[in-house]
Amino acid sequence: MDASQYFYRNVMFSKQGDEISLVDIYNPKNEEKVLEMWFGLVLQLADGQHTVNELLDFISKQYKGDAPDSLGPTIHSVVERLVNLRFIVLTKEATELPYYLSRPVELLDIEKAKKIMEEDKRNAKPKQ
Repeated sequence: MDASQYFYRNVMFSKQGDEISLVDIYNPKNEEKVLEMWFGLVLQLADGQHTVNELLDFISKQYKGDAPDSLGPTIHSVVERLVNLRFIVLTKEATELPYYLSRPVELLDIEKAKKIMEEDKRNAKPKQ
């Protein structure tokens, strides 16, 4: 993996205390899928404005003293798995998130989010 790439989330999430969950605003009664701590942390930080290297640097600084030797491989593994699940996307350039992906659903105007999502679907280029 090229850790100089930017990463951004491709799914909506909820933040309840320290728990990060995937959500579907079109099916609010659907059971939320709580993510394991590392997955939730990376997903929450996937704002499109930072590289994977910057993520690792940020998390490393959260430790008092030296970060564990396993931190780099752990973060890279989490990023790769989230990419494989299509929960995050890697890109060469910084990416501005659409409103509905920009923050936890608790901080969104849900009707505005739905409207923008529908507009984005209509404006999406068909896959060839």
